[in-house]
Amino acid sequence: MLQINIHEAKTHLSRLIEQTLSGKEIVIAKHGKPVARLVPYTNTVKKRKPGSLQGKIKMTTDFDAPLPDDIAKSLGIL
Repeated sequence: MLQINIHEAKTHLSRLIEQTLSGKEIVIAKHGKPVARLVPYTNTVKKRKPGSLQGKIKMTTDFDAPLPDDIAKSLGIL
């Protein structure tokens, strides 16, 4: 792990990015205290799998029925 100050990070950003791509972790410090960490980007988004909730969600036949009057009034619909 390499620690550098903010000024050096601004000056040598391209070089630092190349180092992170090779697996090195870089800590950026302000007045000698670590404030940020530069690491390689990894895609953490999981691919969606259609049908993964099949059988876990149930919907009644009247799910789209009008709301009861008291609830509709409290929501300002009536």
